[in-house]
Amino acid sequence: MITRIYRVRIKPELRAEFEPLFRTVARSSVARFAGCTQVTVGGPTEAEPDDYAMISVWDSEASLGEFAGSDWTIAHIPEGMEKFVAECWVHHFRHM
Repeated sequence: MITRIYRVRIKPELRAEFEPLFRTVARSSVARFAGCTQVTVGGPTEAEPDDYAMISVWDSEASLGEFAGSDWTIAHIPEGMEKFVAECWVHHFRHM
């Protein structure tokens, strides 16, 4: 099992448009893949008002590769969502 943590800092002026799409389009672009066992979407806090996260759990590297491509160590941004991104990061952790 692998946990993928995707963090995005958005352009604040696009927040009202971004939030509903992140909860629906972005979330479903991950959750619909076989091998994705869980998806959690997180919103900003006062300390980081422009940061959002999506945490997904995958049953294998192969499943994660089906979603994100052969280099699954880089961010996968659904088509049309790139306009919101100021910065983004992705981290992976194997379950112990």
